[in-house]
Amino acid sequence: MFGGLRVVAAGATLITASIPEADLVQLDWRPPVWGDAEGARQLAILTEDSVDEANQRAIALIHSVRPQLSSVQLAADVVPGMVGQILLHSGPPIAWERMCGPMQGALIGATLYEGWAADERSARELLGSGQIALDPCHHHFAVGPMAGVVSPSMPVVVVVDGDRSAFATLNEGLGKVLRFGAFDSEVLTRLHWLREVMAPAINDALIATGPIDITTMIAQALSMGDEGHNRNLASTSLFARRLAPVLASLPNGVQALQFLADNDHFALNISMAAAKLSLDAGADVSGSTVVTTMCRNGVDFGLRVAGTGDQWFTAPVGPADGLFFPGYGPEHANPDLGDSSITETLGLGGFAMAAAPAITRFVGGTAADAIATSQAMRRITVAEHPVFQLPTLGFIGTPSGIDVRKVAETGVLPVINTGIAHLEAGVGQIGAGTVTAPPEVFVQALAALATKHVAVTS
Repeated sequence: MFGGLRVVAAGATLITASIPEADLVQLDWRPPVWGDAEGARQLAILTEDSVDEANQRAIALIHSVRPQLSSVQLAADVVPGMVGQILLHSGPPIAWERMCGPMQGALIGATLYEGWAADERSARELLGSGQIALDPCHHHFAVGPMAGVVSPSMPVVVVVDGDRSAFATLNEGLGKVLRFGAFDSEVLTRLHWLREVMAPAINDALIATGPIDITTMIAQALSMGDEGHNRNLASTSLFARRLAPVLASLPNGVQALQFLADNDHFALNISMAAAKLSLDAGADVSGSTVVTTMCRNGVDFGLRVAGTGDQWFTAPVGPADGLFFPGYGPEHANPDLGDSSITETLGLGGFAMAAAPAITRFVGGTAADAIATSQAMRRITVAEHPVFQLPTLGFIGTPSGIDVRKVAETGVLPVINTGIAHLEAGVGQIGAGTVTAPPEVFVQALAALATKHVAVTS
């Protein structure tokens, strides 16, 4: 080189610390599968063209879905398997005894809301006895934010594409809410209001306007500063704008409009159901290493992959790294929870942070960090989303279709935007930040995929 010797280095930076920065090219390299030799062998098994072809089939199915918000109905009337005394929760399967405080609190609240128990003590006894069935939302084509509880008489948004459906409850807003484990009279009163006033108003408006194309709504919101997970101001505004002319003429429409005006996160649950519907389309593609589910229950992180269908891969989930509200800190934080990471699984949230540089004021970091995060997620995905675009990166599509192989090969973990819940039920949200999926779930998935690939091809 004209300026003399230049050094290209990979791995640890200790030995290059004395080299002038201008003379050093530091490569972002690390051993595949976090240095695990058996994992590297399994990764090599999955390098065949047939796996790439399976991934293209899976992502084509996922991207072909155009979710439409069609109605708001009671869960018992539309969610499969909502029979008898059953409550759905976020995250992978977990027994009552292992649940975190916010999730237990939310289930207590749902039990009181349904009238199955008269007070907290009797609700705890009933839930602990096993008389109320507990099952993940994901087992019933549903998703729920944070504790994510769905009970039979709760209203849910119904998102459809052809004869397929997905569901999510109505977003309660911020503060003291069920999804953070609160279950006092204020919370229960709001839940009843959502069922008796908000849900019928929204459903009547949808009957008048016709279904709402959620893909188009999210795409527009990305160009207005949303990222589809922690920032939903634009999507909620677009939703309210679409329904406002009809809502204004309904008996309870003004109340519904006021609730939308006060709740910037209302559209989150709708986006989650749409993402769930899309990803379920690719949930059973033989040979594919595309991730179809990421979720957390406050204790475990859960992962599912197209090539292994309904099989769960789980590992302990950690707390988010972010900003805390005054008076709170990491010592008060519950480990991460919620199904809302279904948005990242599709290519929103942390994967679309470049569209929402303002989100960094809520989760920490800088606008440059937001752009860098979206760029990093491109390294572990199989495609760009054909509709969701990032204006700050020249309108390229958001990174979509997490590939287990690419995560294992690069060591780059999916980034999830998230709220931070207090350890204790009912305290509520105490901050917001980001969390990464634990590497253990990808190691487990890689092993299962390699074993299945050998069995199929031998």
